[in-house]
Amino acid sequence: MVALIIGLLFIAFTVIAALPSMLDWGTEIVLFLKGCLPVLSAFVGLLAVFIGFADIKDKNEAKKEESAAQAVEDAKKN
Repeated sequence: MVALIIGLLFIAFTVIAALPSMLDWGTEIVLFLKGCLPVLSAFVGLLAVFIGFADIKDKNEAKKEESAAQAVEDAKKN
């Protein structure tokens, strides 16, 4: 609950800071986003690659476990 309230407060501050009638930080916010967007997209891309590798590894492990379980089941039948 506390995290939700804090999140809403930060969102409200961001909106107020970007409004021209309040703090008028709109141009600085746009400049910051232009500067950090390439770096942020590189980090998101790396994260997606790592998640993809982990997913492939998990699927391979699940197949190995499934084949081992099937082998045990086949051995019990014989």
